[in-house]
Amino acid sequence: MTVVVSDRLISPVSRLEPEQDIETAFGHLVENELVRRLNRYQLTDRALRDKYQMSFEAFKAQNLVEKLGYTFEVESDFWDWEMAQDGIETMQAMLSELRETQSERDSTYS
Repeated sequence: MTVVVSDRLISPVSRLEPEQDIETAFGHLVENELVRRLNRYQLTDRALRDKYQMSFEAFKAQNLVEKLGYTFEVESDFWDWEMAQDGIETMQAMLSELRETQSERDSTYS
């Protein structure tokens, strides 16, 4: 697949990753962003685990939203936690795919 990228984007990427070819540089930037997002989701998960002293799975299984009276805080925590769980899974899958592709590319050029 061929993608056209404007000089407006290539210039700062080249400056951020001066020793890399442009494809590798973009790959590093994407990987860094995926890791940043993964960390954010993991931080949310950890904060809610600490707050409720249980995993999300246990929180759902015990039906705590209902037991705690459907308060705004508990419902909001539930949705934030569910989004964090999905985000962790998605970011990990995307990182694995990206790293596998990078590894294949590196072995092809070696």
